[in-house]
Amino acid sequence: MTTAPATNPADTTARRNETAQRRDAESVGTALGVSLPRLYALRAAYLVIAVGLALVKWPSLINHPQPWPLYEGVETCMLVALSLLWFLGVRYPLQLLPALLFELAWKLIWTLAVVVPLWRSDQLDPDTLYVFYTCLVVVIPAAVIPWRYVFTHYVTKPGDRWRSHSTARP
Repeated sequence: MTTAPATNPADTTARRNETAQRRDAESVGTALGVSLPRLYALRAAYLVIAVGLALVKWPSLINHPQPWPLYEGVETCMLVALSLLWFLGVRYPLQLLPALLFELAWKLIWTLAVVVPLWRSDQLDPDTLYVFYTCLVVVIPAAVIPWRYVFTHYVTKPGDRWRSHSTARP
């Protein structure tokens, strides 16, 4: 007859706490309606965009030999700043969703307002077509955005209050 090895109550409590913490960490996403695989896919999308911008835009920011034309400088600086946000999104994927929604929105608006009219009038030039193709990378994050979470947190959830509690009427 074998007996169970004696266990230290402190070890048992520590193991139980560790298991509970691991379970809590894993369930945070699912508690918010976002599965852990979806969070990893979202992180991967942020990482793809961040690395892509870092490879393309950071060298031009650091090594430009002469002053830029106005809009080229604005565009480069904005995209470098956005790449920093995308790297932050790897750590905080749900908190950075508004920035990702902004990215999706401007590309969709630009496509509808600029590309489609040029295409319909048969005036789509190679430069515009090139920018359109580079904008198609937005399909990656659009596919992994947790749309139910976006809807419940940005559309149906009540907004923050507009007045302090002290100004409420009796």
